[in-house]
Amino acid sequence: MPLYEYRCNKCGEHVEKIQKFSDPPLAKCEKCGGRLERLISSPAIQFKGSGWYVTDYAHKNSAPAGSNAPTPSNGGGEKPAATAKESSKAPASKEK
Repeated sequence: MPLYEYRCNKCGEHVEKIQKFSDPPLAKCEKCGGRLERLISSPAIQFKGSGWYVTDYAHKNSAPAGSNAPTPSNGGGEKPAATAKESSKAPASKEK
C-alpha cells in the first residue's frame, strides 16, 4: 500500500497516511479541522533480490572495468596456440 502525504492549508501540519489506492483521500486535519491537500512526493522504491548491484554481475575471472589487464578468454572451446617448444615435436606418423 502506498504512503500518501498531506498538508493542512490552515495550520500547515504535515500528515503521512498509508492507504489503499481505492481509499478516499483525507479531507480534514485532525489537529485543527482545516482542509488537507495531498502532496506529490517521490515514491520509496526498494529493490530486492539478485541482479541489482554491480557485484552481482561481476565474474570472478574478469578484470574490473577500465583495467588493461588481460582476461582469460578461453571459454569458447578454442584450443590455445601451440608454443614453439610444442610445435617442434612433430607426431610420428605410422607408415606400413
